[in-house]
Amino acid sequence: MQDSATAGSQAVSRAEPTRRRAGAFRSLAVKTVLLAVIFFVVPLILYVQFRAADEEKQELLLRSVREQGRVLGQALLPLLAAGGDHPALPQLGAELARFADDITNVKLLFAPPGGGFFYIASWPVVPAAQLDIEREKLKQQGVLERLGQTCEGQLPDAFRYSTPNGNDEVVTSVTPLSTPAGCWVIVTSFPAGMMPGARLGVPYWATPEVKLAAAIYLAMVLLTLTTFLRVRRGLRHFAERARAIRDRGPGAGPFGAHNEIPELNAVAEEFDRMVEVLHSSADDIRRAAEDNAHAFKTPIAVIRQSLEPLKRGVAPANQRGVRALGLIESSLDKLDGLVASARRLGEATADLIDTRRTDVDLSTLLHRLLHAHVDTFARRGLVLKGHIAPGVLAFANEEMVETVIENVVDNAISFSPEGGEIGVRLEARGDVAELLIGDSGPGVAEEDLGRIFDRYFSQRPGLAESDESPETHFGIGLWIARRNVEALGGTIRAETRKPHGLLVRIELPLTEASRAALAPLKTPMRLA
Repeated sequence: MQDSATAGSQAVSRAEPTRRRAGAFRSLAVKTVLLAVIFFVVPLILYVQFRAADEEKQELLLRSVREQGRVLGQALLPLLAAGGDHPALPQLGAELARFADDITNVKLLFAPPGGGFFYIASWPVVPAAQLDIEREKLKQQGVLERLGQTCEGQLPDAFRYSTPNGNDEVVTSVTPLSTPAGCWVIVTSFPAGMMPGARLGVPYWATPEVKLAAAIYLAMVLLTLTTFLRVRRGLRHFAERARAIRDRGPGAGPFGAHNEIPELNAVAEEFDRMVEVLHSSADDIRRAAEDNAHAFKTPIAVIRQSLEPLKRGVAPANQRGVRALGLIESSLDKLDGLVASARRLGEATADLIDTRRTDVDLSTLLHRLLHAHVDTFARRGLVLKGHIAPGVLAFANEEMVETVIENVVDNAISFSPEGGEIGVRLEARGDVAELLIGDSGPGVAEEDLGRIFDRYFSQRPGLAESDESPETHFGIGLWIARRNVEALGGTIRAETRKPHGLLVRIELPLTEASRAALAPLKTPMRLA
């Protein structure tokens, strides 16, 4: 059976990392990050693909326009070469009109040998200022310089320029023609807004279609991410409200009053009902524990009182009668202890359900609880040593902390021999209040240090002079202490005390005021 339990524990341990990974993947924050990555990568991929397709389309358009410029140049070549050094300039405008249309503009530049380019003709006729702007653009791109040297080549790409009247013009082809008179250049262009595919010379990202798509996409991204973040914020508010209710009880306010997401109203209402049921259940458990203890105590007291005349009526020589009465009295003590333990269990359970936290002055509370044991220390000859730092405030529940200290101190007293020593030390350390309580008893074996906080585990010796008989201890004091400490967000553990004895180390979260006011200690406390 033990092997089966061990195997089951190992299987659970192996499955735990898988569950954590699955839980991390289901996390809303992780999904939000993944969604943000997808929102960034997908449009990037689509943009690259669409831009490549657009560039291919524009390249086809440019080829068509450049081919048109080349055909136009070949058609004009006889006319340009026929006049020798002085072609028929008046006829050039009319010849250009034959090849131009409602969209395409044709301009003719000429550079004599060793000279610069200047405009000869254009169709339709354009202002000289516009021609100067276009020529300056060609010069800036180095086209005219290259053509002036070789009168060969083709403009590698389209470019835009703004005309004096504020319109955009797109130059699509520059075709050079070499003649004996010099270098002729035929330039074709069109108004940017009058031709399909007029994105020539404009980056793809600056096109109206891409801008509109980007605006819609960004709106969708913002809407989606803000929805995710709003839901996450609403869930965080739920967690904060749950923490406030746990710390301060129903007075912290309901979930529904602090919910900002209409879709979570039903969830908030169910949470409020659950909190109400939990607080009601805690009250019922406390009431039931008290009523049950009272109901059992009454017949126990009656039986104990009824034993007195029987004890007086049984002669000392009647050993069987005396032994029977002793067994009854011992059983009554044990039953009385069971009733007290059951009540403590019920109250501890109710405290776990309804844990209301406040700022607890551990220094004052510890002084008061130790002072209540002064008579016990004196009667047993116990020596109390240690140090209690002043002003140590813990964010906890005073009744639960009091139960923890009482149980641990009682445990230390009951295990310490007469004339023994009990050490108590309280300090603030970083973000926690650290309380050490040690005894000078027989101690606990290393393998049992973790088990002493288990329910019903007890190795209590039969000390004849102890204030309480062993029958009244059932191994729940330290178990309740651990439950209370862990419910308050703290830790409790046992250590071996040198040369002998047991040391219990309790850590509880400090209040914000204590964290700011008290300097943290760098090394753990030791209680020798």
